[in-house]
Amino acid sequence: MLDNYISFIPECILDCKRVEENDTWLIFSNNKIMYRLKNNEIIFPKSTEIKNLELINILGIGHNSKERYYVAELKDESFVNEFTFNDLKSLVGVLEEELFFICSRAAQMLNWNKNNVYCGRCGSLMDFKSDDTAKFCPKCGQTMYPRISPAVIVAIVKEDKILLAHNVNFQQNRYSTIAGFVEVGETFEECVKREVYEEVGVKVKNIKYFASQPWPFPDSLMVAFTAEYDSGDIKVDGKEISHADWFNKANLPNIPVRGSVARKLIDWFISSI
Repeated sequence: MLDNYISFIPECILDCKRVEENDTWLIFSNNKIMYRLKNNEIIFPKSTEIKNLELINILGIGHNSKERYYVAELKDESFVNEFTFNDLKSLVGVLEEELFFICSRAAQMLNWNKNNVYCGRCGSLMDFKSDDTAKFCPKCGQTMYPRISPAVIVAIVKEDKILLAHNVNFQQNRYSTIAGFVEVGETFEECVKREVYEEVGVKVKNIKYFASQPWPFPDSLMVAFTAEYDSGDIKVDGKEISHADWFNKANLPNIPVRGSVARKLIDWFISSI
């Protein structure tokens, strides 16, 4: 069965009559997700716990072999004292990876639903397509799928060192691998070369796919690569990157938290040296 091959099956369900007691609800308010703590474990509410809440923008987003997941937005926080609200990004590395992916889908589906109430071409009210994860305009025929913005992230290795950089948007002293969005008409490999050269002034070779990760801040898909240093001296762009350097595994700076694909790249470097 497909459920045994793919653990989570994406859906786009409007009919809440299919809701069962064991279904899980991923509820957001002001871009923060709602949960409660039980024995230091994050627990998302089941259908029986949200009956008295006033919810809007409800969508079924998919299921696994155990349960279906719904996303919704809370209209009023005053009746949920037993729950906590927190940024989804704070749960990276805290949630089990598959559950974080599901929460990522929930956040992106919610934003897509809210941002596409009206047709961007003619201004008419959009409808949901019954046979696809998409909205369409009954007046002009415009179709809108959930937006996915591909971005590359790359670990660049030179002998026993890795190139790490401080982005101006990072918290103080945080360093990570080079990343950037893919441009129209650009391959992932071309994007790796361009972003690395633009941001730190070096050329790379032997680019290899590593992994990918949905990153719903707001709608990225991070595609990770490894690469080898080819030539050039580090020269930061001064706009996105304020400092970059080569680090060996014994003198790594403050690096991203576990659970992020950036950290997986750095951990790969540490284990491969």
